[in-house]
Amino acid sequence: MTEMTHAEAEDIVREAAEKELQHLSPEELPAALQWSNRLSKFVDAVGRFGSWFIVPLVLITVFDLGLRKTGELQLWLIENVSSIFGSTLLQELEWHSHTVLFTLVLAYGYIWNTHVRVDLVRENLAFKKKAWIEFIGLTFFFIPYCAVLLYFALVYAWDAYQIGEVSASLVGLSHRWIIKSVLVAGIAVVIVAGLAVWLQLVMVLFGPQNIRFPLLTVEWPEEEGSKIEGKERLDLSKAKDLLEARAKAKKAEAQPAE
Repeated sequence: MTEMTHAEAEDIVREAAEKELQHLSPEELPAALQWSNRLSKFVDAVGRFGSWFIVPLVLITVFDLGLRKTGELQLWLIENVSSIFGSTLLQELEWHSHTVLFTLVLAYGYIWNTHVRVDLVRENLAFKKKAWIEFIGLTFFFIPYCAVLLYFALVYAWDAYQIGEVSASLVGLSHRWIIKSVLVAGIAVVIVAGLAVWLQLVMVLFGPQNIRFPLLTVEWPEEEGSKIEGKERLDLSKAKDLLEARAKAKKAEAQPAE
């Protein structure tokens, strides 16, 4: 009988550990995780909606730049069609589109773990320590700070509504409270995203240790390194060579049928 190598022994231990793990289906999830899924789906929907504001942002910017080069045509459009063709209005529409885009996708970036992390310490820690850092950060910093921010954003938007705030420019946009209300909505969605992750971390740290479910901002020990910024990492050694596959398919087609 041949002696077992160290790598083979590790594979056997890993397979035995994976057999003991219980991968939960959506129907088997505890109430906390079901609520986490609902909240993250809501955040995902808001983020996908907000991402569409890149379209008006680009179109308005290109239109404004092109119109500004026409000179007399822009003046004619302002005088005979609408004041919206003025550069000030268009520029403010650009800013507002950018505000909506950034505000509504902020929470989306967090739940998909695609936001910027400058982690010199966290990335080298064990799974449980990473989870504890995320949990403490959410509990004492992220959610409380966003709650305070939400309060001041509400005051900010309400004051703008009460006084009928308009643009500082005489030819700018009116109803400033609308765009300020978008800030309120965006911050509220960020808090929802934080709660979705917080509920998961509660189950990770204080729940059964043999259950497995999709995580948002951390990776299970057995999955560590399989993702980067929330996306599956491509392993080129295991990926199919598409060019080779196409060449084989063409070669097979070229061969005469027997």
